[in-house]
Amino acid sequence: MGGDHYFSASPASAENLRRVRVTLAGRDVEVTTAGGVFSPDHVDSGTAVLLSNTPPPPPGGNLLDLGCGWGPIALTLAMEAPRATVWAVDVNERALDLVRRNADALGLSNVNAVLPDDVPDDIVFRTIRSNPPIRVGKNELHGLLERWMPRLDERADAWLVVQRNLGSDSLQRWLAATFEDGYSVHRAATGRGFRVIKVRRHGSPRSGPITLP
Repeated sequence: MGGDHYFSASPASAENLRRVRVTLAGRDVEVTTAGGVFSPDHVDSGTAVLLSNTPPPPPGGNLLDLGCGWGPIALTLAMEAPRATVWAVDVNERALDLVRRNADALGLSNVNAVLPDDVPDDIVFRTIRSNPPIRVGKNELHGLLERWMPRLDERADAWLVVQRNLGSDSLQRWLAATFEDGYSVHRAATGRGFRVIKVRRHGSPRSGPITLP
């Protein structure tokens, strides 16, 4: 792709549409992918680890797939929570077009594939799921998370998957330091060289353990 990256707004490489068989939400489905997006030939290992180590999504409300690519996380959320509204957010216009194609093909009417600035400011999310674009660089990544983590609803969780060799542990420490007030951060799972990081936004007052009589 030369200077073309999966986080380019408008990839210059050939679209090269292709049909791929994948398993999402326990269903064998066929999706459309293309060149110029992340992992066009399969569900990448990190996303697979995330999907296998997160609980079922909340049944309603707004759910966010941050950095959606062609849509494996967003499509899974939409299938598992058909009454929820899934926001698939990416800067890559080609990726957003693929998510829309795939949602339509699978009969999923609860997916909004949009640019970051097209998400209404008053929306909060019952969960955030993300295989974030680590290769955009630390400053860009931190800015991305600082923008979206505060939009977690109270008593809601974000789940991020990051490759250990690409700085998952340092990112976890940064999250814990940056979102210290009202949040908690811990490693929820490890698999295939990836870490799944859980960020919980606590309520007001902060939820505590149940005291039994």
